[in-house]
Amino acid sequence: MKVDASVTDGSPEPLGVTPTATGVNVAVVSAHAEAIHFCLFDATGQVELQRIRLPARSGDVFHGHVEGIKPGDRYGLRADGEWNPGAGQRFNVAKLLVDPYALALDRPFRLDDVLFDARRLGVASDEHDSARVVPKAIVTSAAAPQPRLNSPVDWDRQVIYELHVRGFSKLNPAIPEALRGTFAGLGHPASVAHLKRLGVTTVELLPVAAWLDERHLPPLGLTNYWGYNPVAWMAPDPRLAPGGFAEVAAAVAALHEAGIAVILDVVFNHSGESDHLGPTVSMRGLDNSGYYRLDPHDPAHYVNDAGTGNILACDRPAVVRLVMDALRTWVERAGVDGFRFDLATTLARRDDGFEPAAPLLAAIDQDPLLRDLILIAEPWDIGRGGYQLGNFPAAWGEWNDRYRDTMRRFFRGDEGMIGDLATRLAGSSDIFTPRYRKVNRSINFVTAHDGFTLADLVAHERKQNRANGENNRDGTDDNRSWNNGAEGETDDAAILQRRRSDVRALLMALVFSRGTPMLTMGDELGRGQQGNNNAYAQDNALAWLDWAAADRDLIDFTSEIIALRAAHPALRDSRPLTGQPLSAGGEPDVVWYGPDGEPLDEGGWHAPEGGTLVAVFAVPTPEGEVDRVCLVLHGGTTDTELRLPPNAGGNPWNLAISSSPVSPDQPLSLPPRSVLLFLG
Repeated sequence: MKVDASVTDGSPEPLGVTPTATGVNVAVVSAHAEAIHFCLFDATGQVELQRIRLPARSGDVFHGHVEGIKPGDRYGLRADGEWNPGAGQRFNVAKLLVDPYALALDRPFRLDDVLFDARRLGVASDEHDSARVVPKAIVTSAAAPQPRLNSPVDWDRQVIYELHVRGFSKLNPAIPEALRGTFAGLGHPASVAHLKRLGVTTVELLPVAAWLDERHLPPLGLTNYWGYNPVAWMAPDPRLAPGGFAEVAAAVAALHEAGIAVILDVVFNHSGESDHLGPTVSMRGLDNSGYYRLDPHDPAHYVNDAGTGNILACDRPAVVRLVMDALRTWVERAGVDGFRFDLATTLARRDDGFEPAAPLLAAIDQDPLLRDLILIAEPWDIGRGGYQLGNFPAAWGEWNDRYRDTMRRFFRGDEGMIGDLATRLAGSSDIFTPRYRKVNRSINFVTAHDGFTLADLVAHERKQNRANGENNRDGTDDNRSWNNGAEGETDDAAILQRRRSDVRALLMALVFSRGTPMLTMGDELGRGQQGNNNAYAQDNALAWLDWAAADRDLIDFTSEIIALRAAHPALRDSRPLTGQPLSAGGEPDVVWYGPDGEPLDEGGWHAPEGGTLVAVFAVPTPEGEVDRVCLVLHGGTTDTELRLPPNAGGNPWNLAISSSPVSPDQPLSLPPRSVLLFLG
């Protein structure tokens, strides 16, 4: 069966498949293909109705206008060209390809042997058609731009909450079962109410663009849960958003209505097509050497700076254009307020290494739609010179792993941590102020999706990842964790109490540090993963939020400390601390004390074991007053006596909150691993 349609040259712009008054314009980038075919499928997505060779080419863009195609029709692409891996080319017209500009897919990706070109293993030919298992793109109409919450963003008040769309609502009994685990579940009043109750200002969603499983997972009976293996960057994964962009936009709008911004964790460093043995489902088949960075000494293989098998060549015009168009698509169609860039060093790589002014970063920084959004880099990859904390554009935030490691080591009781603790507590000015950046660009975190949960951090000294099927080899061994006297589960009431106190201390330290705090989904209600610190393949109750077992007291505690941060500029001011007077003859913006109430001396800065640090922060308010707080952090496993320093305002210090029960009498007895906040 063929469609009764004429084909004309059409236009090289816009890229992708764009509805017109009489059909669609098709424009596909490929520098090395001999021909590109637009393949129309029936409503089931199983029967190929017609294969149309695009009739025109302008530079690297194949294009044509096809009459009679309308929104809702299903399509794929095929590319003719040379199979010559040694020269970087992997064309195979038998492999149906997903349009990188697809805005909707008719089904999730699913691995199948037919997706893999057998010639990669030395077979002479492979004519097995992959169309039966490849998702079909759906022709999608234009949509009105969705509103954003605020632009530019108020960084001074940011509190970020990292969550997984599926895991967040999958087990929530307050949400209709049909909606759980989807964007509709995220936008449900029960989900929004919890986030609003916490007081977070922004949710950061783990990847939501359509992704493909790594090939080692199906034989283990596992699937990719996190989504860091994308193929179609502009299409919401059908498992998370059965209703497509309309469902995503509705959830974003519901969060906006509650005053909560939404940012997406996006993965442009690599694709789900993996290494030279991986499947051919999109860009590998369209233009392998054009989209990917190949090994210059052996173009049959890929540069692997992301540790995933391939990386995109993000300094090339076609890739820069693809990423920019994808970012704009999510902003315009979903109304998102920003992005967190996974392994962002890869995005700024040229052939000779990282470049702070690389084409993609420069393009984002000057784009009028994108430049004022929340932009956050994960500032590393595993390539040469891959650790680039502090080197991203001035307006960007950056995940600060130095903060994470310092806080863990201090509360574990490591020696000599007081100086580094003060630096991290003050916003890591050593990293951010040399380039005149505000310290709120430090994204502080103690845990993230990758690693132990907060509850597991204080209950496990060793990872327990055997459920991932790799004999516990995956996931980091460098956790800087402690177990309070028993590994994993225990019925010992004293150990359980110590763990509860430790969680509260870590949350207080995080929320009360200068910089922008990021909490991880479930840390506020005591979620554990049985010691699994790499649950990327655990799409099950191990990784989902267990609402029935939620620690309601801990939720209340977390909400209270976030409210205290919001109420006190001294806890969130974005200026670097100097120790100098706020005004002529006034008090300093910070004074550091020891537990004896005296300014910290040389011996105090080099205290053994965990030590104790007391910080008095002071910030002038618009009303002409001074907001003043005293923050006490005690690490290690022993009690210590605390004498509070004098209050420059002349008032007594009032205990606002503590991680462990304490007596208000002077001197105080600080419990092990404790944090206290006093207001004055």
